[in-house]
Amino acid sequence: MSSQTKIALVTGGSRGLGKDMAISIARKGMDVMLTYRTNETEAKQTVKAIEDVGQKAVALKLDMSDFNSLDGFVQQLIESLQSNFHVATFDFLVNNAGMGATVPFMQVTEELFTDFLNVHYKGIYFLTQKLVPYINTGGRIINISSGTTRFANPGYSLYASMKGAIETFTKYLAKELGAKGIGANVVAPGPIETDFNNGAIRNNTQLKDMLSSLSPLGRVGEADDIGSVVAFLCTDDAKWINGQRIEVSGGING
Repeated sequence: MSSQTKIALVTGGSRGLGKDMAISIARKGMDVMLTYRTNETEAKQTVKAIEDVGQKAVALKLDMSDFNSLDGFVQQLIESLQSNFHVATFDFLVNNAGMGATVPFMQVTEELFTDFLNVHYKGIYFLTQKLVPYINTGGRIINISSGTTRFANPGYSLYASMKGAIETFTKYLAKELGAKGIGANVVAPGPIETDFNNGAIRNNTQLKDMLSSLSPLGRVGEADDIGSVVAFLCTDDAKWINGQRIEVSGGING
């Protein structure tokens, strides 16, 4: 079966950008494993949406802020691959799970720093390390970053610093995993209208209007602006794209 249907793992795939990534990947004819942190109901709705386009899907619980839970998650993933898909390996790892907070530099606490470190960098670094043995030759790792690594946005010093680390990490993944035939790229969204960071952009008309005015295309991004690009990177059409940071921002702050 593994030669017929490829499988993607999308962390944080129950809602927002991750949900659209998961459904977009399914539309390309791939099966999807997605993770959720707390909202099992939304995760099941996303599974249903994937099944509605004719692909298989499962949802697994994963809390990236709990570093010690990673080994248990990997074991659960292996068991799920065998029981649900009858394979031992998968093809695409999309490290999307994240947390948002707009906090001025002077107000960042050590506790918040540790949470962001685990969720956005340490957790991704070691989860990827633990999963690489289960990624097929020809597979891909797609790490989600942010436009805020390229243009500074006050309140994002913590978030953007961790994403900057992920971008450097991705270059090394591409270099060191190339011998195994695994590629790695970064997708960096610009401002997006989702419920991320408590719907910071969606719920603030003034902020949304300001960001829209900065964009050559006159609007902020939507989830399906990003999911389709991630799905493309999981196809053979993108096989020669490797070690790249692809900003998907409509040209904002160009």
